[in-house]
Amino acid sequence: MPSVIDAPADVWVLAREHPAPLMRATRALSEALERTYGPRFAVWHSDELVFGVRGGRLALQTLGGQDVPLPKVVVVRQTPGSMEQHRELTLLRHLEHMGAVLINSVAAHQLCGNKIWQFQELAAAGLPVPDSLSYATAPFGGVVRSPQVATPCVLKAVNGRNGAHVFLVPDKEMLKSVSGSLAQDVPLILQEYVAASHGRDLRVIVVDGEPVAAQVRSSRDGSLTSNLARGAAAELCLGRYPEGEALAVRAARTLGLTLAGVDLLFTAEGGHTVCEVNAVPGWRPRMTTVVPAITAAIEKVLAGGGGGAGTEAGAAVGTEERQRQSGSAGQAPTTA
Repeated sequence: MPSVIDAPADVWVLAREHPAPLMRATRALSEALERTYGPRFAVWHSDELVFGVRGGRLALQTLGGQDVPLPKVVVVRQTPGSMEQHRELTLLRHLEHMGAVLINSVAAHQLCGNKIWQFQELAAAGLPVPDSLSYATAPFGGVVRSPQVATPCVLKAVNGRNGAHVFLVPDKEMLKSVSGSLAQDVPLILQEYVAASHGRDLRVIVVDGEPVAAQVRSSRDGSLTSNLARGAAAELCLGRYPEGEALAVRAARTLGLTLAGVDLLFTAEGGHTVCEVNAVPGWRPRMTTVVPAITAAIEKVLAGGGGGAGTEAGAAVGTEERQRQSGSAGQAPTTA
């Protein structure tokens, strides 16, 4: 909690609850914003605030009962996979209703919290996504026997993150044999296996309609997933795959994201298809264009220019440093 809340902070980073420390990219962003805005910047955690209606007006307070002045811009850095509708998303909704501009909006976070919701929007907009099958209340044991299910396929939860609970299922017999032992707290997705991208993907960071960083991520052990949180290697490659970067921008715009991490799979034809889109992406320290682009997007909001997805606030820093980010990165895992 900020030590002084008498004067309003124009810019917030809203992070996950204590005692979890700020993740690396979030910490770097917060330090940069503090240097830029000084006392006009504050970091708040979701467990420090209470909110509701008082005297017919929306209210925001600390646990100790102090009124909290509303910021103009909130950069949301809570863990996306753990956001719950009746908890974190309700807080974000409250801030939006009070008049704060969120990066990213509540609607965008809701879409990105469910992989099928993402695909519904992306496919409707004509963007390439892998063939995918999910269900509502049908028993999973019946779903896997459906003639629409083709193997090999990738099995994942609709709300998974960091490559956890993602499996390559080689055949239907294996799928049937494991179906009874899988957790059913959320629906699962049976997704087309894109063999050309096994253990490899392209992560593009998009800020305000501009690709400002990119990296090819590769599994070290031959496994399916290539998330850095699971030990994958990474190579910076901004500008190397312009078609993929353009697709990432379209995906971010379709989902209403000002800040996005778009994961693309490599196709056998040499193109890309959208694997998933992240509303709270991490980035590596050598991706030096990301924080300036976010700051530029914040400045646009503060100047009254809006903060919607698909605008060009990140263009200057993204274009200027494309060549400088075409070399190799270090290979340590990173978190947001």
